[in-house]
Amino acid sequence: MIRAVLFALLIAAPGIASANCRLALLLAVDVSSSVDATEDQLQRSGIVAALTAPNVIAAFLAADQPVALAAYEWSGRYQQDVLLDWMLINSKAALITAAETIAATKRQHADYPTAIGYALGYGKRMLERGPRCDRQTIDMAGDGQNNDGFGPRDAYAAYPFHGITVNGLAINAADFEGELGLIAFYRAEVLHGPGAFLEVANGFEDFERAMRRKLEREVAPPVMGSTPAMEPKG
Repeated sequence: MIRAVLFALLIAAPGIASANCRLALLLAVDVSSSVDATEDQLQRSGIVAALTAPNVIAAFLAADQPVALAAYEWSGRYQQDVLLDWMLINSKAALITAAETIAATKRQHADYPTAIGYALGYGKRMLERGPRCDRQTIDMAGDGQNNDGFGPRDAYAAYPFHGITVNGLAINAADFEGELGLIAFYRAEVLHGPGAFLEVANGFEDFERAMRRKLEREVAPPVMGSTPAMEPKG
């Protein structure tokens, strides 16, 4: 209870809530039971490596307006935990601090199913408590389809997701998933909003590369006069 109150106060602080930022980027990390301890560590270390890659740092700092960054892990209906509170990335030092914060986190749950709809609802509420930026994006990474509670489409219907982009990072780690399984599910169910796109990691060992590519694309300042095109579904 105390932790929840402190978190709410922190992200509602005037310096963050009124921030002049170009993007609020929220990373969502899958810690459902299909992700073992080694795979979980590959995700965390992959995020840290991606955030501190030279091209990603350059993309974060490529405009006068900063990016606001936060992250949480998710699994079952009520198993979501903040990894990084909202933080303005206005310098290389700030980005390194964010990466170090995520690197120091420990997985809170390992025995729950994959409740993507609930994870998206949690992400939406976290965005509401976060900074007011020009754009808002949830970065949903996972290795399986929804198998607990309502799915992504129901989440988009139940919560006001207008103007919010949800990108996907599908970790194609199981032979049975393939193009007709996990990837198709992410394209049809998870991607949402203006400019939404999917990045695919070929197993957890490829997570760092996929995360790095996705971050470069997500945080790069938008080209003036361009119209975001959502990746085709299916």
